Amino acid sequence: MNETAELDVRTIPPARKHPTIHARLEELAPGETLTLLNDHDPRPLRFELEHDHPGAFTFEYAESGPEIWRIIIRRS
Repeated sequence: MNETAELDVRTIPPARKHPTIHARLEELAPGETLTLLNDHDPRPLRFELEHDHPGAFTFEYAESGPEIWRIIIRRS
């Protein structure tokens, strides 16, 4: 996966969002990033990642709403 991968989950049905995101994150090599676009703050996803994969990902807000959240997730 390339360094500038982007995933827009705003049109993905809610039940498919987290599985889709997790699948894309699993493809990342250490040091690679995924820019996530969402229509709300994905805090639950952040807590999920911190719980299930402690220290494996960093989570940086590039844009924080109110209409779009752009989060840069980097695999450590």
